[in-house]
Amino acid sequence: MAKVTFDNQNNLFYQSLKVAVDEYFETKQIKKTGDWRLYIKTITLVGTAIIIYGSLMFFKINALPALLLCALLGFVFACIGFSVMHDANHGSYSTKTWINDALGLTANALGASSYFWKQKHNIIHHTYTNVDGIDDDIAKSPIIRQCETQKWVPAHKVQHLYLLPIYALSSIFWLFFMDFTKYFTRKIYTTEAWKLSAKNHFIFWLTKILYFTFYMVIPAIVWGFGSWLLGFMILHMVMGVTLSLTFQLAHVVENTEFENVALDETKHVETAWAEHEVKTSSNFAMGNPVVSWFVGGLNFQIEHHLFPRVSHVHYPAISKIVMAKCKEFNLPYNKYNTMFGAMLSHFRVMKSLGKKPVVVTQQQSQAA
Repeated sequence: MAKVTFDNQNNLFYQSLKVAVDEYFETKQIKKTGDWRLYIKTITLVGTAIIIYGSLMFFKINALPALLLCALLGFVFACIGFSVMHDANHGSYSTKTWINDALGLTANALGASSYFWKQKHNIIHHTYTNVDGIDDDIAKSPIIRQCETQKWVPAHKVQHLYLLPIYALSSIFWLFFMDFTKYFTRKIYTTEAWKLSAKNHFIFWLTKILYFTFYMVIPAIVWGFGSWLLGFMILHMVMGVTLSLTFQLAHVVENTEFENVALDETKHVETAWAEHEVKTSSNFAMGNPVVSWFVGGLNFQIEHHLFPRVSHVHYPAISKIVMAKCKEFNLPYNKYNTMFGAMLSHFRVMKSLGKKPVVVTQQQSQAA
């Protein structure tokens, strides 16, 4: 991986912001981790998932209602990922490490690996957000082009038309390919992965086996192979679209910035890390508590990237502080008023990136 550094010598924005946010929690005498709101949400979401799964396994349900339950289960799984798994693996769910570790394994229950997710998301994505060549969330692909510095191929011309089918398959791709690729290559995109201990190896394989047993083997026995396959695909299609769109609206929209890094060179980003996070992240639907509840506060992406160890239940409150500090330090505060507006922006970006880049020759450049 190329060495990327930030200009953290001029870090007055984050220092001032951190003091203001710390003062907020001290004045309110509340912890930065989750509270009763998060606990109730966890019980609601996990309880709903268990009830739906149990209903599908133990009751005779007609085909259409069963498929609708599979779709609902996929949506609930995505919400568990946003609200429970995400906070827990960031260490912001609880002050107790063992609780965070235990609930972080909900990633494994959804088919992923919390071990690799922490490296991919907490370390790489949160440090090198929208840095082409390092951030795995915008990894180079012949299928979709997510920033201008990535190579263009003819298929990208219509990428805005096939985005949703690609997003629909994303969680299946993760389940059957991405985790195993990381496990056997010991790499996450261009970054060396952490070394797995014997415990990590055991958890990885045990949870994969349990997932395949409970979501593939048992349902196929109960419902028959064809019915299981249809339900399994619907579950993952809903889950994949929900997860992908929510994360894409936070970084791949018209008002966010990108950085490029050549993989064989040293790259210096001319801003402090915190300023980089502000410029590469975007909020959406901040005034919609329903959206905030279901996406686990990820519509407050700027606050999340600046304070990943703060639980998402506090983001609406501290967003006022962040917004004021951005204005004070003349930094952008990227946001869309609605989720639909952010979606339109994302698809406009992807359509624009699908156009063949205009190559400017040296003679044309000199003539200009």
